[in-house]
Amino acid sequence: MTAAPILPERSEWTVDDLDDLPKDLPYELVNGRLIVPSPTPLHQFICARVMFALEQHCPDDYFVSIDQSLSVDRRNEPRPDVVAVRVEHANRSPVPVEAAVLAVEVASPDSTFRDRYDKARLYAAAGVPSYRVIDPLREKVTLTELLLSPKGGYEPSVETDGLITIDRPWKTTMDLPAWTARRRSVLERAGT
Repeated sequence: MTAAPILPERSEWTVDDLDDLPKDLPYELVNGRLIVPSPTPLHQFICARVMFALEQHCPDDYFVSIDQSLSVDRRNEPRPDVVAVRVEHANRSPVPVEAAVLAVEVASPDSTFRDRYDKARLYAAAGVPSYRVIDPLREKVTLTELLLSPKGGYEPSVETDGLITIDRPWKTTMDLPAWTARRRSVLERAGT
């Protein structure tokens, strides 16, 4: 068994520096900061539910993916938890951010600020039409949808913890109360 690779030390990262990383390391680059996520099974459960909901009515000219890198600029290559992109980019990584019609982040204890503010600004500046943050850290799983404003930036569109159907970018129904109940059941059984 070989020793784990030591990551180069940098205070500021660019996409050019990513070539120095092991190819199988899941990372994202946000505002020059290298982030190596380690999601929990509950986080991934929510991501899968979002993906399945989007896949239900996904048009043939789009593709939904989990944990897909988006190429934005030299200091940013984020990996939204779920992203909908034009199908011609389905076999490419990173995908150019211009191909994304929706980015979804599922908040975790160490990503809440980054998901709600840093990535919202990043995706809005890059022109991603719709951005959703799913927050499973609240008492009830909550969805916040932000839409690109003609004035720049995002404007809030929806915030709910209920059963919701959204028609953007296509019809998607999400049963947030069912996700909350499943999370509660799992946490009770886990003793946490």
